[in-house]
Amino acid sequence: MNDIVEIRQLSKRFGPTVALDHVDISAKRGEIHGLIGENGSGKSTVTSIYAGMQKCDEGEMFFKGEPWHPLSMNDALAKGVGMIVQENGTVPGISVAENIFLGETGEFMKGILVDRKGMISKAQEALNAIGADHIDASVMTAFLDFQDRKLIEIARVMAKDPDVLVVDETTTALSQKGRDIIYSLMEKMKEEDKTVIFISHDLDEIMQKCDRLTVLRDGKIIRTFEKDEFEENAIKTSMIGRELQGNYYRDDYGEEVSKEVVLKAENLNLSDQLIDFSMELHKGEILGIGGLSHCGMHTLGKVLFAAEKPESGSFTVNGKTPANEAEAMKEGIGYVAKDRDSESLCLEASIKDNIAIAGLDRFAVKKHFILPGREKRYVDEQVSSLSIKCNNADQYVSSLSGGNKQKVAFGKWIGRDSQILILDCPTRGVDIGVKQAMYQLMYRMKKEGKSIILISEEMAELIGMSDRLIVMKDGRKMSELLRSPELSESDVIEYMI
Repeated sequence: MNDIVEIRQLSKRFGPTVALDHVDISAKRGEIHGLIGENGSGKSTVTSIYAGMQKCDEGEMFFKGEPWHPLSMNDALAKGVGMIVQENGTVPGISVAENIFLGETGEFMKGILVDRKGMISKAQEALNAIGADHIDASVMTAFLDFQDRKLIEIARVMAKDPDVLVVDETTTALSQKGRDIIYSLMEKMKEEDKTVIFISHDLDEIMQKCDRLTVLRDGKIIRTFEKDEFEENAIKTSMIGRELQGNYYRDDYGEEVSKEVVLKAENLNLSDQLIDFSMELHKGEILGIGGLSHCGMHTLGKVLFAAEKPESGSFTVNGKTPANEAEAMKEGIGYVAKDRDSESLCLEASIKDNIAIAGLDRFAVKKHFILPGREKRYVDEQVSSLSIKCNNADQYVSSLSGGNKQKVAFGKWIGRDSQILILDCPTRGVDIGVKQAMYQLMYRMKKEGKSIILISEEMAELIGMSDRLIVMKDGRKMSELLRSPELSESDVIEYMI
């Protein structure tokens, strides 16, 4: 039998929510098998059960033809099934080497002491083996950015030489270099007659990389496409159960943007992340900021929300310079971070608490007394208008899909009627239906006179949504490009590299 992975009639409930409804999936040796579907369709649930992260309620699983009952993710990895999760899977307070050998320091014991030098050396070998030799295995993980932390996870899994690798939305967190690393590992596993289960919302990526593609919707298998059946519209329709209505990106060109400047930065400098960086944001403008992952654009977002202080230079909003995030909020700025789960949301709190915390001054009586009824109406309005899929607003954010988490992050700032939104990779890890809804929301906010700074690593998103696009490289502004139907990815890439 050629199937190395076999899943039969798998079911899983979270309270009243049916996450998986009698799902059957198989994956062959020597193939990259794609899973795609809207947020909440069951992709991550089925693979996390197979990889030992959680248990199913019903069903059977097989690995290499034998019954498969992993006790944990570490147990699954030791037996040949590894998973790279969508969100952060590293521990910040320990070294890179300790993360790579998490729970395995016993292998490096010399008497009663851990041979840290030996562990660091082996960890560096694991990093070098995947092409991440720019990461120093001896440093503290907390000092690294989101992308490098993701590469540490990849090194940890690949050091065990798994027969099956589950890649859950990982590429959306990586720059092109990081993506090339994981694409290379996937192809290597395929050549070695091993198996990759690849979850992605990037339809172009998944059609290009996968040999077969299974579509899930509402916890059920809708269809498995063979390679010669891949067709974009057919896959999209299978995912959402209907054809997408309306425009995906904006289709307007030549609209004049107000000359009113709402935010201005002058000669910002911060280490090697921002070098003499200046910009203006106009009322009712979507200003795109693009570049390679380490170009400084993510740092710029934090500085403009007053979450980080520049070493020199300044920025003003409404003629004032906020000293911290609270003052930035008072001046009408909202910020959705790239690392959503640790910087924009509190996962172990409810939807209600996450949305309400940013708007206390909007619904509290005399800004101090919270009336439950007013708070509930404030939160429910965002849950309804953003179509957040949940049982109720008391549900923990940690139980939501990636797209619904992102809607909660948006709801924090839309609820308090933020006039300036800084959005850092706002559609990372969300499906095409949610992406389209977010793009339409951005455009609607623009038409209402709100201003958006769109920081993104997705070229099509920047070109499709921005009135003006600033391209950054090594902390500097390299070019400023205006919205145009002729503007192409090659025009932008020219200034990035």
